[in-house]
Amino acid sequence: MTGQKEPAPVLFECRDVHYSYQGRFPALNGVGLTITAGERVALVGANGSGKSTFLHLLDALIFPQRGTLAYIGKELTEKSFLDAEFSLRFRRKIGLIFQNPDVQLFCPTVREDIAFGPLQLGMEEKTVKARLELLAETLQIGPLLDRSPHQLSLGEKRKVAFATILVIEPDVLLLDEPTAGLDPKTSTKLIGMLAEASHSGKTIVTATHDLHIIEDIADKVYVFGQDKKLAGAGTPAEILGDTALLQANNLIHIHPHHTRDHKVMKA
Repeated sequence: MTGQKEPAPVLFECRDVHYSYQGRFPALNGVGLTITAGERVALVGANGSGKSTFLHLLDALIFPQRGTLAYIGKELTEKSFLDAEFSLRFRRKIGLIFQNPDVQLFCPTVREDIAFGPLQLGMEEKTVKARLELLAETLQIGPLLDRSPHQLSLGEKRKVAFATILVIEPDVLLLDEPTAGLDPKTSTKLIGMLAEASHSGKTIVTATHDLHIIEDIADKVYVFGQDKKLAGAGTPAEILGDTALLQANNLIHIHPHHTRDHKVMKA
C-alpha cells in the first residue's frame, strides 16, 4: 500500500466529436476531452463557440455526427437509449440546467414543476414530496411553490430550475450560463449552491463566457474557439493568465474586469 489515492473514474470520454445543425451550420469541429467523477469543469468561449451544443451532447439530447462520446465506457447513441434500463439510469444520473429557465418550467405551479421530473422517472410520491420540501427550505423557495413559474423573476426562475434538477439527486450537473442576467447577490448565492453540490461529490460542468466566476466553480477549464474546436485547456489561473489565448477567443474584454474585481475581493 502506497497510500496514494485511486484516480477518479472517467465519466465522459469525448473523441473527435463533430456536430452541425441542419448539416450546414457547424457547432463542434473535432472536440476531444475527458471528464472524471467529482471534477469541476468550466467550458468557456464566446457566444456561438459550441459550449451549449457540447452540454446537450453530454445530456444525450443530441448525438455526435462524427466521433464518439461515451459515458462510463458506454457510447452514447440513439440506439443505446432504446435500452429502457440504461436510459432510465442515465436520466437519473445526469441533470441539465438550461440557459433559459423558461425551457424547464412549464407546469401550472412551481410545486408541480419540481415534482414532474422525479415522478416521470418512477420515484415514489412520498420520496418526491420529502425531497421537494427539503429543497424548498434549502433554496428558500417555499413562498413560491404555489405560484406560476411565469410570474417569477429571473433569479427566482433560476432557483426553481435548479430545484427541478436537484430533486432528482443526479451525480452530474450540467449548467448553461447559470449566472447570465443575474444580479451580483443572486449570482453569489448560486455559486454557493454549486460549491455545496461539489462538496457532496457531484461532477459539475458549467458553460460560461463569464470569466469572473471560473475560479469559484472550476478546477479545469476548456476554451472553445470560434472555429468550434478546443483552443486551450488548463487550470483557471493558467487560462486567466494567458492573455493571448483570451484575446484570440474574444474573451479578453472580460479579463481586466475580472482582475480588478478579484483584487477588490481580496482587499
